[in-house]
Amino acid sequence: MAQYFDDLETRSVDQRMAEQSALLRTRLASITVAPQDWQDAAVQVQSQEDLVNLPVLRKSDLSEWQKARPPFGCIQVGKVTHVFQSPGPIYEPGALDGDWFRMGRFLHAAGIGADDVVQNCFGYHLTPAGHMFESGARAVGAMVLPAGTGQTELQVTAARDVGSTAYAGTPDYLKIILEKADEMGVALGITKAAVGGGALFPSLRQFYIDRGIACLQCYATADLGNIAYESDAMEGMMIDEGMIVEIVTPGTGNPVAFGEVGEVVVTSLNPDYPLIRFATGDMSAMMAGTSPCGRTNTRIKGWMGRADQTTKIKGMFVRPEQVAAFVARHDEVPKARVIASREAETDVLTVQVESDGGDADAYAASIVETMKMKGKVVVCDLGSLPKDGLVIEDQRTYD
Repeated sequence: MAQYFDDLETRSVDQRMAEQSALLRTRLASITVAPQDWQDAAVQVQSQEDLVNLPVLRKSDLSEWQKARPPFGCIQVGKVTHVFQSPGPIYEPGALDGDWFRMGRFLHAAGIGADDVVQNCFGYHLTPAGHMFESGARAVGAMVLPAGTGQTELQVTAARDVGSTAYAGTPDYLKIILEKADEMGVALGITKAAVGGGALFPSLRQFYIDRGIACLQCYATADLGNIAYESDAMEGMMIDEGMIVEIVTPGTGNPVAFGEVGEVVVTSLNPDYPLIRFATGDMSAMMAGTSPCGRTNTRIKGWMGRADQTTKIKGMFVRPEQVAAFVARHDEVPKARVIASREAETDVLTVQVESDGGDADAYAASIVETMKMKGKVVVCDLGSLPKDGLVIEDQRTYD
């Protein structure tokens, strides 16, 4: 089995940047149904660094567009064979041929190949996860048992009878299958696992290691397919070669400093469905250096929480976008953080403002205008606020 899925994984930084920027320009030029102001801005994008000049696209935007123009809204869609439905509902296009979701690279990194039988325990109905992993298995030449979810005894019996050697599914369901097999006195031959759709906790990974199973995880979504994946080095997740990933301050499209935590915003270079600056709602951070496995793309630290920090304070919602609007009003303020707390059974809104002095009264007025309520102002030294991606912190306890 080849060490790498393809040559794209070991490109130099300069080669990857140049080739992805060229693809980006091609994808942007192919989009003709977007508003004219968006197209005018897209013409100016020559490289990945210029993406910051385009607006962020959110799931709420997709949902509204699709209501007005079903099933895919005003997103141009090329040659696809399937349509899927996610909660919302939001509809996503897809195809099974040609590793459309780019899952093959992840399965290859997990050691899965032509000699394997993959027990695919992702769902096949409406949502795309089952099809995503099946197309990846096809890309590496593996045989697939489309097991879906549930019926654990039948899962065990089928795994034994067809000789499953690899598992694809959520991180915890394999444990249920293995424990059911123990209960039934059945020995299974699964030695590899490619998981997603949930957190792979260290204790669970160790459980699989103790059973002789190498378990790696990916980060994928129904809208985008595979975004990033682990290799056997298990040091962060490599960004997939068909993706451009930015980490931005939640509620904005503004990139954070390298290594800081922020919201994952992804541009897909898929010619059939080129989502541009799509906000995943997930938090992560870039990692410095390259992976010991030899793959050269930038890595992210994996899932680090949700970016939607919307919090109800004094009976009103405060959203990250409102914090961003507050910061935008003051050139001398690079960062602010809302704190929700309780005093004498009453909600308290405090806004910590990074500023070199600044006018506290002006900040208080801006709080009322952007967040629609009064709040305390705490002026902090520049660079003093935590770099953890939080712009709204709820310190209230409900015990």
